[in-house]
Amino acid sequence: MSQSLNGKTAVVTGASSGIGAATAAAFARNGADVVVAARREERLESLAADLESAHDATVEVVPTDVTDEAAVESLIEAAVEAFDGIDVLVNNAGLAAGSDIAEMSTDSYRTMMSVNCDGMFYATRAAIPHLRESEGTLVFMGSFAGQYPRPFNPVYAATKWWTRGFAKSVSAQVGDDFGVTVVNPAAVRTEFAVEGEGEFSSEPFEEQFAPGEAVEPEEVADAVVFAAKQSPSMVSELDIYDRDKLTLLDG
Repeated sequence: MSQSLNGKTAVVTGASSGIGAATAAAFARNGADVVVAARREERLESLAADLESAHDATVEVVPTDVTDEAAVESLIEAAVEAFDGIDVLVNNAGLAAGSDIAEMSTDSYRTMMSVNCDGMFYATRAAIPHLRESEGTLVFMGSFAGQYPRPFNPVYAATKWWTRGFAKSVSAQVGDDFGVTVVNPAAVRTEFAVEGEGEFSSEPFEEQFAPGEAVEPEEVADAVVFAAKQSPSMVSELDIYDRDKLTLLDG
């Protein structure tokens, strides 16, 4: 069964661009109120104004560094205070820094672990009581890199394997209290970049790929919204690949 999102509240981290911004827009378009979180406040304010104008939605801006435990707790508190609860949390914030293990700095390693893993833990921990109350949905942004070996950026890949393992284990722990979904896109045409060599340069994906050559952020956003609409059933995991993606593994 598919439920309406009218009057629901969705919190989206990493919402200032790319998948996060597209996801916030998709929720607003489907009638939900949205709390957008990221470090870049000006971008969030611009996004909020656009969404409120286009969709008659209520959008709350909460600038947040997901590596800051107190800031993440304040984000969830602000969402609950503004809308009397949370129905969906989208753990989307993430980055890739550094590539070659022999040359990677400890700072790059710790930054990736802090954003991609700690940030999801902080947000999940803070949101669980509210998602239990609303019988809502917790969405984790995974990756193709969390399913297959990634020689050009092992630490980034490891954080996405962690994401999937954490999400599935949280799902087992909370049982049928609320839904938990992992969305695994392949390369998405956004300003996101993964450091590497040759074909996998550090250029943003929106510059590496022409339209039609990679997943679009709106496709990922639609998958997130689809998962959030399911009730009482649950989408455990969704993979979103461009059609020739698996040919990279040939040979």
